[in-house]
Amino acid sequence: MMTRAEAIDLFHSPDLIGIGMAADAVRRKLHPEGIVSYIIDRNINYTNVCTEYCSFCAFYRPLGHSESYLHPKEVIFAKIAETIALGGTGILMQGGLHPELKIEWYEDLLRSIKQRFDIWCHCFSAPEITNIAKVSGLSLYDTLSRLKDAGLDSLPGGGAEVLDDEVRQRISRLKCTTQEWIDVHRTCHKVGLRSTATMMFGTGETIEQRMNHFDVVRKIQEDTGGFTAFIPWAFQREYTSLGRSVKEEATAVEYLKMLALSRLYFENIENIQSSWVTPGLKTCQLGLRFGGNDVGSVMIEENVVSAAGTHHQATEEELRRLIRDAGFIPKQRDSLYRTYYLN
Repeated sequence: MMTRAEAIDLFHSPDLIGIGMAADAVRRKLHPEGIVSYIIDRNINYTNVCTEYCSFCAFYRPLGHSESYLHPKEVIFAKIAETIALGGTGILMQGGLHPELKIEWYEDLLRSIKQRFDIWCHCFSAPEITNIAKVSGLSLYDTLSRLKDAGLDSLPGGGAEVLDDEVRQRISRLKCTTQEWIDVHRTCHKVGLRSTATMMFGTGETIEQRMNHFDVVRKIQEDTGGFTAFIPWAFQREYTSLGRSVKEEATAVEYLKMLALSRLYFENIENIQSSWVTPGLKTCQLGLRFGGNDVGSVMIEENVVSAAGTHHQATEEELRRLIRDAGFIPKQRDSLYRTYYLN
């Protein structure tokens, strides 16, 4: 297994092709069938009300703001019905940290979704779970158990940013700490739910701080085996307050290096996602030779990253062509990365 020092040395290496080839070898070992997967799902942001004021976010609004919203169930149902009509198999539902929504609101929403639709609910980031527990006066275990019973199927890795408290203090000081993110995902795995792990880099942090993040994720996976995938992506600065102090976004080369390091460092996580939402389709395609075996979602709707200035879009056929042109077999998957679809 790659050491921390080896990973840092590789990051500083000018041999980009060599790094890519090493990651590609691990990808071939874990995924010898030559399949690259994607999912059709929808990001549903049920509210933009948030109390955390993260400096990298252009999406949130304070409670009572003229542009704040909390979607009624009918709006969410309509979005899900449209998702299913477009071939979607899941929803990724996340929102701001609403200071007034107790667990009963979330349980009612999940139950009413499951009563009406056969759809996978990949919902609520670690900061949201922490917030629900706090507002409801519950433990994390009880919160996640009740949400699971109501219809929660898996947890996204959002809210991780960089799991280093010095970085978090600088970019999202009100949001959950590193330890709170760890506690949510460990508890999630304990109640029998799977989750993904993510990293948003390029906010002025050091490679050593990024490796702190890698070490946290690898240790959780060693102990629980609960992560289905790791998804690194780069900060978008355009419309954010943090963007005024971070003068340069991560380059495509830096993204490919971090993707390759993810594949090399996390041999215990089966799937590494090459993202197109922030770096674009061409860089995503290159990422399939830098360790990525998945290109994420067709993403029928996305509001948070686009609010920060990113507007890349992709149809299912575009993603399938991107995968084929890179020399792989495209397969639609579900939220647990099972590619049992015949297409």
